Amino acid sequence: MNIKEIMLKRETLYSEFACFDKESIRLEMHEDDIRPNFFRDIDRIIHTPSYTRYMDKTQVFTLQQNDHISKRMTHVQLVSKIGRTIGRALSLNEDLIEAIALGHDLGHVPFGHEGEYILNDISLKNNEGPFMHNVQSVRTLMNLENKNISVQVLDGILCHNGEFVMNEYYPKQKTVDDFLHDYETCYKDEAHGKKLVPMTLEGCVVRISDIIGYIGRDIEDAARLGVFNTKNLPQKITDVVGSSNKTIVNNIILDIIENSLGKPYIKLSDKMYNAILSLKKFNYQNIYYKANTKEDLIYYSKMFNTLFDKLMEILKKEDRKQNIYLNFLGARGDDYIKNNTNARKVIDYIAGMTDEYFMNEYNDLKNLK
Repeated sequence: MNIKEIMLKRETLYSEFACFDKESIRLEMHEDDIRPNFFRDIDRIIHTPSYTRYMDKTQVFTLQQNDHISKRMTHVQLVSKIGRTIGRALSLNEDLIEAIALGHDLGHVPFGHEGEYILNDISLKNNEGPFMHNVQSVRTLMNLENKNISVQVLDGILCHNGEFVMNEYYPKQKTVDDFLHDYETCYKDEAHGKKLVPMTLEGCVVRISDIIGYIGRDIEDAARLGVFNTKNLPQKITDVVGSSNKTIVNNIILDIIENSLGKPYIKLSDKMYNAILSLKKFNYQNIYYKANTKEDLIYYSKMFNTLFDKLMEILKKEDRKQNIYLNFLGARGDDYIKNNTNARKVIDYIAGMTDEYFMNEYNDLKNLK
């Protein structure tokens, strides 16, 4: 038995509904080594510069002087651990789950979802189609980092959107062409992105794990910042899911395992599903709508639009002394330079920024003549 066979020995424990390593599909050929395919995808993702930049990207709360508030890096690790816990209990492919989880938010922009909304408006105004972070995450791996990642991983990332809670998550069989069609359609039709379904059960696990990874942690962060008191959580919700991040995570995971074991889909009990819907609604009203003031949102919009306009001027003038050339375009290949508009290049550049880098670029360029 060779080393790779030893590393794949765990597959003897897999459920019949798991995605096996031999099923991995890639868009490009690659040479095998001792690592299983999805295990190798994990390595390729965590060694990207985009993965490193998770450490300074907003989760919910922007520009907070509190080292205990979640950043995007914390979130993807939580999703990975939650997903692998569910995956192990259901005898699924933990490597595939981890790869999807760690890569799922690579396309998130500075200042979290508020930044995404603003960049979406900019993208639409410049005829580049809708901007969605899940699509940008796939684009980051395929086009910006040029990583040869398995289609099952890319598809799981594309379909991960945890904003849309479902009672049952059924995987949908897909070909490579089906995946590429989904991906390309998202640049033309924002509604299509809300209807995406993962092609593997592991992708379904990550999708529900995304919700579990933030719904309790965001409450914890809000309480740390004094946004609200956890004692105000409605009892009809806490009786089902719990009142702390620890109990929320534990109770939802156990509910999923109990209702999904031996099934070709991921299921929540009706009681848990309704409690999660109610908790999400509560979080929007008491956390997300209060995370930024009206003045904050106006300021963010001004910064994004100003920076976009300044960067467009730099590309028009071909001012190669600027950071967009030195830190971004200089690392892109000829195909990228030739096949993308200046607007798309600027959108890609801004989307990849950390909060701090974004602020520095804005302050450096806002008065540029």
